[in-house]
Amino acid sequence: MASETKAERIERIKREKDGLAVIADVYRYAQTKEAIDPEDIDRFKWYGLYTQSKTLQDESDETQYYMLRVKVAGGYLNAKQVAVLGQISVDFACNSADLTTRQDVQFHWLTIEDLPDVLGHLALVGLSVVGASGDVPRNIVCCPINGIDADQIDDVRDIVAALNDLYRENREFSNLPRKFKIGVNGCSKHCISHEVQDLAFTAVKHADGKVRFSVSVGGGQASNRRIADHIGYIERSEIVPLAESVARIYRDEGRRDNRSKARLGHLVEAWGVERFVEELEKDSGITLQRFDHIAFTPYPRRGHFGVAPSVKKAHNTIGCAVIGGRIGGEKLLKLGRILELYGAEGITLTSSQNFVIVNVHSDATEPLIDTLKAVGIIPYPSVFEARTLACTGLDFCKFAVSETKELAYDVVGYLNAKFPDFDEPVSISINGCPNSCAHPHIVDLGFTGAVLKRGDERLKGFDLIVGGHLEGEKSRFSIKTGVKVASEEVAPLIESLIREYDTTTNLGFGNFLREKYADESTISPAS
Repeated sequence: MASETKAERIERIKREKDGLAVIADVYRYAQTKEAIDPEDIDRFKWYGLYTQSKTLQDESDETQYYMLRVKVAGGYLNAKQVAVLGQISVDFACNSADLTTRQDVQFHWLTIEDLPDVLGHLALVGLSVVGASGDVPRNIVCCPINGIDADQIDDVRDIVAALNDLYRENREFSNLPRKFKIGVNGCSKHCISHEVQDLAFTAVKHADGKVRFSVSVGGGQASNRRIADHIGYIERSEIVPLAESVARIYRDEGRRDNRSKARLGHLVEAWGVERFVEELEKDSGITLQRFDHIAFTPYPRRGHFGVAPSVKKAHNTIGCAVIGGRIGGEKLLKLGRILELYGAEGITLTSSQNFVIVNVHSDATEPLIDTLKAVGIIPYPSVFEARTLACTGLDFCKFAVSETKELAYDVVGYLNAKFPDFDEPVSISINGCPNSCAHPHIVDLGFTGAVLKRGDERLKGFDLIVGGHLEGEKSRFSIKTGVKVASEEVAPLIESLIREYDTTTNLGFGNFLREKYADESTISPAS
């Protein structure tokens, strides 16, 4: 009998037991300590649970540790929730805590025996891991200052909540061909990167004064690397039923024979946009409206850093950077206490691994900022601190070949020291493997994990890809450069590129990089 392909195996185990049904097994394994069925380990992902790489383990330690992803609905955490996440990190996760590009929080070093206690602590403050991973709709990303931003186009928090309610623990959508990523944007800065979401709704104010939502489908950065297609506009009230139809079409028509070609973008590509729209309008009963496309904010300028006024009178927001998303449990505990001390409402996580403190009184703003600085939180980031992303990396990920998080800190520190006055937005991604968890294909400088040969020596390092950019129809993915660097060479390479850029008249660092390497290598999209 022929062995199963990866896709056949995953499809079989989903048919045999829905991923959402595995939670009872998690508790059973925790209590009985029996050997865990490898097929249940695959199903654990439906609850945000992944086996962890053994890179940092002592050889004598045979424990299987896990990463746990907490799905933060709307990206919002109140002060109590922040503190509880910090306490979980300190008590169970060796002080690990990372912010992700989908407004989630991840822990490492958890054992299966820890899970009942951890899940119990989360439930007490209204947090959950259901649908944080697996072949389901993932956390729906939105602007971190929706509802409190004076410049917003629309407050979409109710839409995000309705979509979360639609998909949460809904077995109608718990067995999709692959993951399904949705964004809803009411922000004038277009900060959720709608161009690379599977499905996104972007608020647009048209010439007639009405707010409608641009619909884009089929974006992605991994095996489905493509810029999403804008397919038309819909009314606000049509977002949830249209999203349900897209999920249903994807569930029923997406490929299940090849997981590397199973994302929604692959279906859009195979059918063509015209057929996809025709099927979507038929299924949903909604007719997409046609208007001209609009201009979008360039990717490097989509952040919400520093102090900005809230719509709540005499209150502000404070956008803070977390380099590479690595915040740690002790810092979360301190942040929770700071929020409570100064009466801030809470924080919202961003899709660039940062966070925004929401609704702090004007009188408390500067004292709060001083306290943040004292505990190592960055409220006024440099251009390097603001948008340097990093994936989980070699320390914990089984796919990575290079370490990332600590390198991100080192690189940012190095560049801050070399260029204290450099003020042009720069986006950097340090990715431990060729995949796209830290979005290396849409930034100025993307470093993707690779093994280098230097004589007889093999070194952990990176391939350099450059010139990625998001800006609606002007979007583009990075190009290959052919340059390979060891980890310790990353920061000096960036330094040399910035110094070279400073000698040119080129408008924009990303454009400079793209032109430089288009001349020196082949201008082919990074793969």
